[in-house]
Amino acid sequence: MKPACGVDFGTSNSTVGWLRPEQPTLLPLEDGKPTLPSVVFFNAEEERPSFGRQGLAEYLAGYEGRLMRSLKSLLGTPLIDGQTEVLGRALPFRELLSQFIGELRRRAEAAAGCAFEHAVFGRPVHFIDGDAAADALAENTLREIAAAVGFRDIAFQYEPIAAAFAYEARIEREELVLVADIGGGTSDFSLVRLSPQRARQADRRADILANGGVHIGGTDFDKYLSLAAVMPLLGMGSRLKNGSDVPSSYYFHLATWHTINSAYSRKAVQQLQDFSRDADDPVALSRLRRLIDDRAGHWLALKVEEGKIALSDNTDFTLALDRLAPPVDLPLSRAGFDRAVAHLVDDIDASVRALLAEAGVALDAVDTIFFTGGASGVQLLRERIGALLPAARKVEGDLFGSIGTGLALDAARRFG
Repeated sequence: MKPACGVDFGTSNSTVGWLRPEQPTLLPLEDGKPTLPSVVFFNAEEERPSFGRQGLAEYLAGYEGRLMRSLKSLLGTPLIDGQTEVLGRALPFRELLSQFIGELRRRAEAAAGCAFEHAVFGRPVHFIDGDAAADALAENTLREIAAAVGFRDIAFQYEPIAAAFAYEARIEREELVLVADIGGGTSDFSLVRLSPQRARQADRRADILANGGVHIGGTDFDKYLSLAAVMPLLGMGSRLKNGSDVPSSYYFHLATWHTINSAYSRKAVQQLQDFSRDADDPVALSRLRRLIDDRAGHWLALKVEEGKIALSDNTDFTLALDRLAPPVDLPLSRAGFDRAVAHLVDDIDASVRALLAEAGVALDAVDTIFFTGGASGVQLLRERIGALLPAARKVEGDLFGSIGTGLALDAARRFG
């Protein structure tokens, strides 16, 4: 067999899988773990990039530099052809993605002990909602970047289909399965017929009844939890003495992973200094200024993500925001989180309903809902999807590994 891998370049975490007899499919990429957080930190003090958990640790330890996360969100947007300033030079965003995907390949090859030229990359059902041209551009861009870092034969597979292949390896009879892949940047769904017999077939197109999805994922849940619960501590919704609102752009930038660095621009900092002098709530604006001066926006986003994850298993949680000045212990509730993200869940619910209608199957014919993806732990979302198919079994896959495993299976079939 040719060494062929499956690459799950995710919004929040990435994996690489390689199918081998009697060995784990997912390759260890960092500290013996199969996941590499999709993070690049440009360390200004040591003048080098670092990746994954190491990059996050250096950033949180207070090293000067620039943290970049949610890199996948750039695909299909005008930003992909832009650039940002890193360590005193202009860094094109394409080069940024090339650095990370090249690092993924290097780590996978080091773990496997062989070179990978053949790869199946995962992709969401829609990189960009409602724009076929932008969606095609996103896939082409990812193909070009993959080729630039050394992959020669490149194929793509929908991420929920890859997750379906991973689930199929566990079952003993035919099932009609709704795969619900709730990732960091997208929510993708596929209705697929699976069985041990069908798994032997190379061409599975006839088994895929419908695909659907929407560009909403874990980072969007983070964003709206932040806007609802955290940003008011920094003055969101407060007014200036002339009666106008404090501009919301600061808060939306800080609540959105790939725009956090925009809050640190010279123009934004100068405007904030001017607004602070006329603020009705000077304490909140002082907190905002201190956060931006300390370039702690990514720290705050990580804390919000921590709160979201905690609310998957708890109805209440206290978030320790110890780097705010003064520090705050912020009580969070699942009920409040549900209210903040209800409109997102409505859109995801509508996407699933449209997919089921397109498939034209009786709802009681669906045997299983297979949940995967790091954001599938959001309880309101699981309840809403489950309510659409009350008779179906609810099965949870490897939240961060199902797609990489399925892509490795697909790579072995295509290139083996």
